[in-house]
This record gives sequence, C-alpha cells and structure tokens, in this order.
Amino acid sequence: MAGNGRAIPVPLNVSNDDEIAALVEKVKEECARLDAVVCSAFTTPPDLNDSSFRDDFWKQGAVMWDACHEVGLRGSYMTCCESVPLMIDTAKSKSTRPLIAIISSFGGKSYTFNVAYGVGKAGADRLASDMAVQLSKHNVDTISLYPGVVRTEGNVQMEKRGEWKAASGGLDLSMGESPQLSGRALALLLAKSELTEKRSGDVIVVAELAKELGFTDIDGRIPPSIRNLKFILPAFVFPQIEKQSGSSLPSWVTDNVPDYLLPWSVFSGGPPPQPPSD
Repeated sequence: MAGNGRAIPVPLNVSNDDEIAALVEKVKEECARLDAVVCSAFTTPPDLNDSSFRDDFWKQGAVMWDACHEVGLRGSYMTCCESVPLMIDTAKSKSTRPLIAIISSFGGKSYTFNVAYGVGKAGADRLASDMAVQLSKHNVDTISLYPGVVRTEGNVQMEKRGEWKAASGGLDLSMGESPQLSGRALALLLAKSELTEKRSGDVIVVAELAKELGFTDIDGRIPPSIRNLKFILPAFVFPQIEKQSGSSLPSWVTDNVPDYLLPWSVFSGGPPPQPPSD
C-alpha cells in the first residue's frame, strides 16, 4: 500500500493559533484545496515513564490536565476551525468529500490511565461527532479514529528501558500495532468516501476496520481490537488465572479464544480490568 504522494514536512506548534492559521493559508495558496486533516498531535504527559502517570487525579492537578488537553484537544479544535472553510470550498469546487480524522483512543470509551487523559479522549470523540452534525450539509466528513496499543518509537524505547509495564498498566506491547496500520486505515478511508459519509461522526477502530476491509499491518497480521476477547483474555484474564493458580493454562484454552467484540455498552461499563501485580 505504498503511496505515490510527496510529503512536505512543516514545523508547527499546534498550541499556537497563529501558526495553525498560517499553515492553512500556505496550503490554500500553494494547493488551492484541502482534502484531509488528521489531528494527531499530543503533548507527552508528565511522568509518562512510571506508574505516577496512572495516579489519582487530585495528585496530578492542572499539569496533567493541560498536557492532555492543550494540544490534544484544543489544538485539534483550532486546527479544524482554521481548516474547515477551505475544506468546504474544496467539497464545492472539486465535487469531493474532504475528511477530518481526530486521532483518539479507547480512553474515550472506558477508563484508561488517568482522569485527564480519558476526559481529553472523550472530548476528541465528541468533537468529531458534533462537527459532523454541522458539516454534513457541506459534504465534509469527520471521524474519531481509535488505534490500539501502538508500537511507537517512544513506546518501544520505554519497553527497552523497562518502563513500559509500569506506565501502561501491564499492556503487552508485542500484541500491538505499528503506526503504519493507522496510516493504511486512513488511506483506505480517503479512497472510500461512501464509507466516510455513512460513518461521519462515528468512532472507527483501526483493527476492526482492518478486519472489515481486509488490510493488514506491516507484519501481515490483523491485530485484535482492544475490545475483542482475543485481546482482553490474553492481556488481562489469563495472566490473573495463571498467577492465582500457579500454573499455565492449557493450550486448548489459550489457543481457542473466540473472536468476539464486546459491545460498547459492556466495554464502557464498570471498572477496567487490572493486570496481575508482581
């Protein structure tokens, strides 16, 4: 799925409204159209490399709140504010359906890491859904895109330093996705305007879209969605059973996990599963 496009990197501080406006104006002058906006910028939260990232909110205070919202949520909102007029013009003049993708996470649906993080991701989801209401008449679509556990450069380095387990709460990074899988998902969505029109305002899970449309990660796998039993049982349930029993589960159990997605109503309800502590 290698593309033939040309990337033009532009340094940008997403917390600076003037820089966002200047970039959109540059796109307008040089390209005269804007077909896609992907809001993925996020400030690295403090204490990400240890368990304090998952501490009580009253101990984290405004520092964590600002880290999770100033760029990740406010920056996305202002990027959309500046971009949408050009996207509306593009839809009219080019007879196409531009797409805004807000990169969010399962933290928008269920408790993840800490309070500020979850509120920010829920806000990102609501940003996508509410913009869809106002943009539908202009033929501009919006989605909230959920990657799973991603093997980013930063996460891989954290694992090498022995910090990943404490920071993530015990998630298995080997079960994760490459960053390229999200790129493949977006490329296919941009090529299927009938799909983005139908699902505008919705949450789209990268792993679930891969299974639906039949594309794979760079290693040839289709990783399980975080709300799939194929992820939940090996990541959380089986380790607890083995820890409590003191013995490994038989292969006929671990190798035959059903491919079943928990409904959002179930996934979002109750406390999150906890990995076994050492």
